[in-house]
Amino acid sequence: MALSLFAHPLSSYCQKVLTALYETGTPFTYRQLSFDDTETGAEFARLWPIQRMPLLRDNDTSVMESTVIIEHLDLHHGGKTRLVPADAKTALEVRFLDRVFDCYVMTPMQKIVFNAIRPAESRDVYGETEARALIEKSYAWLEERLKGRAWAAGGEFTLADCAAAPSLFYADWVQEIGDRFPTLKAYRQKLLARPSFARAVDEARPFRHLYPLGAPDRD
Repeated sequence: MALSLFAHPLSSYCQKVLTALYETGTPFTYRQLSFDDTETGAEFARLWPIQRMPLLRDNDTSVMESTVIIEHLDLHHGGKTRLVPADAKTALEVRFLDRVFDCYVMTPMQKIVFNAIRPAESRDVYGETEARALIEKSYAWLEERLKGRAWAAGGEFTLADCAAAPSLFYADWVQEIGDRFPTLKAYRQKLLARPSFARAVDEARPFRHLYPLGAPDRD
């Protein structure tokens, strides 16, 4: 087995995959992408011309998209710790929540972040307002969905939690969860305390100055 991950520590989708790798204890080579490392960047661009992180290289096979990477790891390198349950019905719930966190928390959060990078005269105020409204709707829905659950899809840490961790981590920076959603707020803290995600967060600390909205000190 020879696994390599092309990723950057500050990227939310990279943190999602890193959490899965650390959670399962899967050995891999970290190919950290950087403007200073043109050789690694060129190899990444050759393997995946669209150049969206992360990319997993499994021997001679390239696997793209964070959810697919985690499913690939579970299928081909899974040990005792599985992130997608064998039971089909439970797995469907896990995959559904993975999409909820990616599409309705992570995506609008990133829209706000990318809007901040734009020149002031080119910013999309309407689009950002829509993104914030979607995040609030998602918070409210998740608040009810997660009540009584240890983790996103039930009693076990799964792919859904790998998606939730960076989604809620960064979303709270742009649209604070606050006290209106105590279940969701507590779940975010529980994710931050999980060793696999805590490691991913700690690895990104040296790069927080790159976060365009200013990284809060509370995490």
